[in-house]
Amino acid sequence: MNSHHMSKPPAAKSNSGVAGRKIGRQPGGLQRALRRRGLRIGQATLSRDVRELGLVKTGAGYMLPGAMITASEPPLPPVSRLVREFVLEVRVAQNQLVIKTTVGSAQPVAPALDGQDWEEAIGTIAGDDTIS
Repeated sequence: MNSHHMSKPPAAKSNSGVAGRKIGRQPGGLQRALRRRGLRIGQATLSRDVRELGLVKTGAGYMLPGAMITASEPPLPPVSRLVREFVLEVRVAQNQLVIKTTVGSAQPVAPALDGQDWEEAIGTIAGDDTIS
């Protein structure tokens, strides 16, 4: 009996926790996302797990095939345009940035910022007119 198929290796289990989320377009994006979760996984192991999990590399990053963006979701405008049009102020609050936008504009700006794959940013939380 092949014990490899009886139980997923720890790396594959962890990878499934980030699958379905946009991870990054750069080759090391998935590996960096896992490192931020405290997991150090070698490239060979990561490549094997990506194959086993059936992840697909899209323009938006690694995703499960069923989680890919549908045609009904229009692509976001460039982040530079969104920031120029909607961001009013950026404040530093300890180790965070708080971004004030026009009313109702935080929701489209936050995913555009997330899509920049900044290594120092884990993600954003958006309200109606505030992003942190």
